[in-house]
Amino acid sequence: MRALRPGGLGGRIFLILAVGLLGTQTLAALVMVLERDQSARAVMLTTLQRDVAVAVALLDRLPAQERAAWLPLLDRPTYRFALGAGAPGAPALSPRAEMIAGEIRTALAPRFPVRFDAIPGPTERLQAHVVLDDGAGLTIDVRPTARPVAAWLPLALAVQLLVLMTCIGLAVRLALRPLTRFAEAADRLEPGRPADRFAESGPDEVVRAAKAFNAMQARIARHLDERVRILAAISHDLQTPITRMRLRVETGIEGPEQERLLMDLDAIEALVREGIAYARSVHGAIEPAIRLDLRAFIESLVFDYQDTGRDVTITALPDATLTTRPRALRRILTNLIDNALRYAGRAEIEVRAAGAGITVAVLDRGPGIPADQLDAVLLPFVRLEASRSRDTGGTGLGLAIADQLAAAIGGRLALRNREGGGLEAAVTLA
Repeated sequence: MRALRPGGLGGRIFLILAVGLLGTQTLAALVMVLERDQSARAVMLTTLQRDVAVAVALLDRLPAQERAAWLPLLDRPTYRFALGAGAPGAPALSPRAEMIAGEIRTALAPRFPVRFDAIPGPTERLQAHVVLDDGAGLTIDVRPTARPVAAWLPLALAVQLLVLMTCIGLAVRLALRPLTRFAEAADRLEPGRPADRFAESGPDEVVRAAKAFNAMQARIARHLDERVRILAAISHDLQTPITRMRLRVETGIEGPEQERLLMDLDAIEALVREGIAYARSVHGAIEPAIRLDLRAFIESLVFDYQDTGRDVTITALPDATLTTRPRALRRILTNLIDNALRYAGRAEIEVRAAGAGITVAVLDRGPGIPADQLDAVLLPFVRLEASRSRDTGGTGLGLAIADQLAAAIGGRLALRNREGGGLEAAVTLA
């Protein structure tokens, strides 16, 4: 069970509960065994006292020739009667033997004096020697033993432990299930994707946390939407004054100054277009998903580049189909290919299987990206090139747009430096 892995919270809670309950069960079992031993001992001593008194009185009244026939009838599991002086032994008795001797002495006193001997051997053994009224010797051979444990008791304990561990596991799983669901919901929380509401059901504490989580999702979505709308509005509104400025410059005096102003206006327009594209990329899921022949799609994209004289090739392109949003995917690959062409002069496209999904990789042999900047370049307006020239550094939105669109269509964009130099930008689609 994944929730009960040793290093996790579930495993720790399970271990604490299991150790505590097993310790309690062990103490309860010890108390039960001790109480059972004391009760059995008390019953045995009481029975021993009564049986010995009756047996000795009976044998004393029987004729000597009939006593031997009655001896088997008087035997018990822990003691038996024998005629004669018995086996030789030592008068020193153990505490338990002394307690048994006291019960026998109480049963026979004062009519029959008793002498006790401890018989040596692998197990404890005690003999009581009695002289009957006719002078015949009688020996009571006592072999105290613990009562055997019932054969079904170990099985019952094993079943009890199994039920106990099962109940603990279910309790821990039930307690941790909301945490697992919260973690899964947080993992699914992506900008541009419709947020799934967390089920507001279960215990009161879970319901309260679910309502708070849903409210947080709504606040984040509103905040992101507001930022995107502001960016889109600003970028859109800038187009009108830029157009007026262009008209004025184009109708003005021709010369180097006019060319520089037109270049600046081109850069501003490009930045505005990229800003609008970035704002729309957050809502890339608006486009309907269709079933797409990926081979034909990639070939069409590459042929478009080759028709304009740019060096874009395909190194691996298996037959594959997937359900995705084609305009968003085209924009992602276009941004990645343009980025490779800008820094390396050529781009290679490789399509390969990635588990249950498909990876489309754009490879180049450019300067690559410092390892500590691979994540930073996916943020908007981040440029590694120190100059502010758009021809060399771009607007800083291309990779950010690709990353946003990849998340919006349920994919993931990853960058890594290639061995021998260059960069691999891989889009993995489910």
